[in-house]
Amino acid sequence: MKIIKYLKSPSKIILYLMNKNFFWWLDDEKYLKLRYRLITKSKLNLENPETFNEKIQWLKIHDRKLEYTKMADKYKVREYIQEKIGKEYLIPLIGLYNKFDDIDFEKLPNQFVIKCTHDSGGLVVCTDKSKLNIKETKNKINKCISKNFYCEGREWPYKNIKPRIIIEKYIKDESKKGLKDYKLFCFHGKVKMILVCSNRFIKLEKTFFDEKWNRINLTEGEHDVNITLQKPYNFEKMKELAERLSKNMKFLRVDFYEVNRKIYFGELTFYPNSGYEKFEPDKWNKKLGNMINLYL
Repeated sequence: MKIIKYLKSPSKIILYLMNKNFFWWLDDEKYLKLRYRLITKSKLNLENPETFNEKIQWLKIHDRKLEYTKMADKYKVREYIQEKIGKEYLIPLIGLYNKFDDIDFEKLPNQFVIKCTHDSGGLVVCTDKSKLNIKETKNKINKCISKNFYCEGREWPYKNIKPRIIIEKYIKDESKKGLKDYKLFCFHGKVKMILVCSNRFIKLEKTFFDEKWNRINLTEGEHDVNITLQKPYNFEKMKELAERLSKNMKFLRVDFYEVNRKIYFGELTFYPNSGYEKFEPDKWNKKLGNMINLYL
């Protein structure tokens, strides 16, 4: 029983209430210190942060530029990408909607992807429109639309994004394990690590590489590792584009897809896993933290 589970763990009750914005009255620093302790069981050092996760929390509070809101908005970021690297890297847009009931499904192609502009996880992938459960899709998207994503992790760029819905073209990878997501970790405008997410819809695999495509002995949580991954055809181009997008930034993760040797932009991420990454071995938390100089 969920209720019994929560009652046995007061920290879970507090985290649940935090996720529901019951702690709106706490300023960001106090809120993040409380949340960090509840999740990691350790004290958040914001005065002299050392680890990757600590520095991500520090950046939430101290590194705030107006353009970050545009970069986090899944619709407005398209304009940013077009300006910085070119519209040829954008997944074709089918439509932009203020609410779910504005979508005319009869006019949509057979395959598409629905996203919310202001959150993480507000996603529905349709590979066959005739099999799409419209009611379930509506419930999921409306739940995401009503959620204030900023409140949960205090990720500042999301605070002022207007919640909307976009529909993009479905892009397909012919490999049996589906589309691979290449996440390039950029530190001060230089790619230092790549996380590849594969087999997403069966059993997610997360595999880490360095900037020269040497596999790193690093795992995240309990996810499997794919040791057979080949370097993408456009690997060097991906790195070049990621470094252009992350120029003059202390940290930014840039996500790409590669389909039929063509690069598509995925998203820009300021705070991976909201600064609660579970690195194994844990030494990587400090190693990656050393790559971020907060005072440059």
